[in-house]
Amino acid sequence: MQRWKLMSLSAAAAMALAACSSTPSSTSVAPATGSTVPAMNASAADKTLQAYHWDLERAEDQAGRALPAFTALAPKKVLRLGFSGDAKTAHRVSIGNLCNVMGAGYQLDGDKISITNPIGTMMACEPPLMQLEQAVSAQITRAESLRITQDNNAPRLTLHFNDGSRWLLKSVPTNATKYGNAGETMFYEVGPQTKPCNHGVAKGVQCLQVRELRYDSNGRKTVAGDWQHFYGNIEGYQHEAGYSNVLRVKRYTIANPPADASRYAYVLDMTVETAKAP
Repeated sequence: MQRWKLMSLSAAAAMALAACSSTPSSTSVAPATGSTVPAMNASAADKTLQAYHWDLERAEDQAGRALPAFTALAPKKVLRLGFSGDAKTAHRVSIGNLCNVMGAGYQLDGDKISITNPIGTMMACEPPLMQLEQAVSAQITRAESLRITQDNNAPRLTLHFNDGSRWLLKSVPTNATKYGNAGETMFYEVGPQTKPCNHGVAKGVQCLQVRELRYDSNGRKTVAGDWQHFYGNIEGYQHEAGYSNVLRVKRYTIANPPADASRYAYVLDMTVETAKAP
């Protein structure tokens, strides 16, 4: 498990990165032809792109033959694209599930798309993963058009390149799409030890000990609440006894939650600080 001891971000930087999110895992689905969506303008296409994560299922050359170099590490490592941006912020495509955290700019003009050279972190990984990342980085700048189809009401994306090849990608709803709201960013400190829960169906189960944190405009951290039991789970977070963590979490409201269940879903956005208890 990779760990940053006493690693800390400023609150301002943490706030600025609030749009980043962890991504859920998915299983592979066989390629399907689907029915073509009526021609979209750039705005409609962008809305669909941003509502989903896009996982690469198959890469093909101009003749439809498989290009296995882009899927050689599946299902352990599957390329995932994510799109974001609006009239006020730059349009970005995230390139995930590889070695480094990478992103690039993109522009749409009808069904035409252009993607800039990716930039990202500079970590080194095992050679096969580095080779995949390098191949993806070189290929994605050759994107020239896209096509969105419907397959049993789930959008599918075909990304065409100027060398005649194409990527076939399936959609996975973003959390905002899944829960029907943008969610809100929360900061929680998680204590180093769990304690027995004492409420309802969770009685006797071990609960995380958490308290809410807040940051002012100058990045100063303050405690906004007392320590309390946390009932439920934080998706993407795995607690290790003896370590305290400050987490940036997206909290989504659940419409019509089951009885005795929380009205919120919590998804880990980033671990801001980690420290070993004395």
